[in-house]
Amino acid sequence: MPFIKVETNVAMSASKAADTGKALSALAADMLGKPETSVLTILEEGKTLIFGGEDGPAAYVTLDSIGMPEDRTPELSASICSFLESALGIPGNRVYIAFGDIKRSMFGWDGKTF
Repeated sequence: MPFIKVETNVAMSASKAADTGKALSALAADMLGKPETSVLTILEEGKTLIFGGEDGPAAYVTLDSIGMPEDRTPELSASICSFLESALGIPGNRVYIAFGDIKRSMFGWDGKTF
């Protein structure tokens, strides 16, 4: 049940947003070794983000999963930052990432919990 949400001040066309969202979905599945059919991706572009007092390209990322591998968060951070720099031109030093390990009983889907 990985969930990845990217909020960014980078504006993009609808097709670019859709393509980037699909690529984020595949990235999350690959990084966490989970089936992409269980990944939820949200890409919110054109937000007002001020990072370090500057309004240049920036992003806030949330990556939540049941069983988030805490010992791999540096690797996950590097992968996400690399993706955002390549796809959207956002430098890694202008990206914050919040990782969350969700307990199965605290996440619902299809009228039940995991």
